[in-house]
Parts: sequence; structure tokens; C-alpha cells
Amino acid sequence: MARYSGVIGYAEQGEFIDGVWENQSIVEKHYYGDVNRINRRLQNESNVLPNLSVGNTISVVADAYAYQHFHNIIYVEWQGTKWVVTNVDVERPRLTLSLGGVYNGPQS
Repeated sequence: MARYSGVIGYAEQGEFIDGVWENQSIVEKHYYGDVNRINRRLQNESNVLPNLSVGNTISVVADAYAYQHFHNIIYVEWQGTKWVVTNVDVERPRLTLSLGGVYNGPQS
């Protein structure tokens, strides 16, 4: 099992216009934990170049902020790249994050 030390990005949402919510800012927090699973896959969905996706799971030791805002986690920085978080499992005292493709959205 590999060790993890890196940044997790949380999207803070706000009401853009009546009834329409959007990500207004990104908050980054630093965490430590373990990389439980490492794999990758290429998805060729009628694109010229296939999309790179990982199926990694990272388990981090969570703090109070992480427990209160786990539903706002959008990316994890791992090995110099920001990856989309596709699933979050709350397993106190840890959060287990499942990663997907490369994150291309707004950053802090």
C-alpha cells in the first residue's frame, strides 16, 4: 500500500440567480492517507484519442471540515495531476475517495 499526501479540492456553491446554483470558489485542503488501489484504463468512445481514466481509491484521515463537506469534494491531486472524485465513502475516521478521469474544471 502506497502512502498519500496531497490536496483535495472542495467546491463551494452559491446561488447564481433564483434557483440556479453553481460552483463559486474552490477550497483546497491538504490531507494524508493511503492509496489502496492503483489501476488505469483507456476509454475509446469514438474519439480520435482515448480518454485516460484511473480506478484508484485513496483513503485519507479526515478532519471535521472533511466530514462536514465530503459532498463538495470534486478533485484530488495525485502524482502531479488533479483527478475527478467519483465516489466518497465515509468510514470514520477516514474518507475513501474513488478517482475517475482527469479534472479540467475550475481550480483555486
